[in-house]
Amino acid sequence: MPTTTAEFIRRELSRGELADVAARVYAGERLTREDGIRLWESQDLLGIGYLADLARQRTCGDTVYFINNAHINYTNICQNLCDLCAFGRQAGTPGAYTLTLAELEAKARAAAAAGVTEIHIVGGLNPELPYDYYLELIRTVRRAAPGACIQAFDAVEIDFIASRAGRPVADVLQELRQAGLDSLPGGGAEVFAPEVRRRLCARKIDGRRWLQIHETAHRLGIPTNATMLYGHLETAADRVDHLLALRELQDRTGGFLAFIPLAFHPANTAFSNLPGTTGVDDLKMLAISRLLLDNFRHIKAFWIMIGPKLAQVALHFGVNDLDGTVREEHIFHDAGAETPQYQPAESFLQSIRAAGRIPVERDTLYREIRRYA
Repeated sequence: MPTTTAEFIRRELSRGELADVAARVYAGERLTREDGIRLWESQDLLGIGYLADLARQRTCGDTVYFINNAHINYTNICQNLCDLCAFGRQAGTPGAYTLTLAELEAKARAAAAAGVTEIHIVGGLNPELPYDYYLELIRTVRRAAPGACIQAFDAVEIDFIASRAGRPVADVLQELRQAGLDSLPGGGAEVFAPEVRRRLCARKIDGRRWLQIHETAHRLGIPTNATMLYGHLETAADRVDHLLALRELQDRTGGFLAFIPLAFHPANTAFSNLPGTTGVDDLKMLAISRLLLDNFRHIKAFWIMIGPKLAQVALHFGVNDLDGTVREEHIFHDAGAETPQYQPAESFLQSIRAAGRIPVERDTLYREIRRYA
């Protein structure tokens, strides 16, 4: 007779529909596309979570990371105005804004004064901004917060900046790095499936271009994150194919730091009729990501998207990172997120310890700043 919950789940897995998938996980074998789809179709949430937790333990032990970070959204003016987005505005319309360099400096100085070690900077595709604005933005933040890593401009923004400047992406990335850029965020990936992407964000670069830009960054020694927006029009196969495309690129470059699934918030978008994700969706997404992305060390539950309590539960579903303090966030809150915009370090310590894990404050590159007992 099994004496623990884990033993009971393992026994039931050996008798159930996922027995062969579980055997491959136990053996450390790579899962296939078919395995991924079967995991999505299965209703065995606890079994999937158990396998993901096993993979997490094998990959990174009981350490759970968080970061003292700040977000800056430098403009919400955007020429794309994607149907999935509640953040973008046309120039001259109510609520449209672009931060001046002085305003950016003030925000960066405030972040530095709070001990922030990462400043995360993204915004819309504003056709009024010259190329020099982006370089000066990075230089300004670097001067104002010399001790912080700068993670700025997703692949969609990089493509836009390079196109507007008439410059190759590699040259733009090099100049941004010389100005003080440390890494790229993972936004703009949405979901790579072409037909779904066309319906969500027809004017945005396609998935192949997103992957090309991240590969270019990796080849230049610039690390990046990866994301997927889920819970809208995509199928289980679309989700799996997206993850496998990321896995393939990581096999080639090893340049991804972390994968962050992003739960779609439909409010104030063209898809406000959709229900959004459930807690089961969120936990399965995180767990299956851990199982399929065997070459990603870090799987992050972004508490801004799913709430601090479910993010804590996700620590038993393959997650080993809870992101950070954030302080100010507009993109997801404009789409109806009701979570706080700030969570102090003490909250992370409490959540991580209560889950039986070891809290570690990190920087952008997952270098350890402080390990807590």
